[in-house]
Amino acid sequence: MAWITTIPLAQVEGRLAELLQKQRSLYPIEYATPVSPSPDPSGGSIVQSHTLLPDVMFHAFAAFGAMMAPDLPLSRRQHEMIATVVSATNSCHY
Repeated sequence: MAWITTIPLAQVEGRLAELLQKQRSLYPIEYATPVSPSPDPSGGSIVQSHTLLPDVMFHAFAAFGAMMAPDLPLSRRQHEMIATVVSATNSCHY
């Protein structure tokens, strides 16, 4: 849950909606459905915390989408393993 002002995903429209859809289209299909739904009824997430700066959000998360492209040599399992090791090394709670 973000402790800053955000735009709830149910209220997204215009350029923000366009960029969210464009960004999501870059992600592998496995990322279409959340593994664990957010406990926040408004759908709060790391993406939602960027809703006030749509262009920044798009470029930051589009980079992630490009790095997760299915035509790259690493599998999703390998991506998850790398993310876990990096998170543990950085003492990140995500």
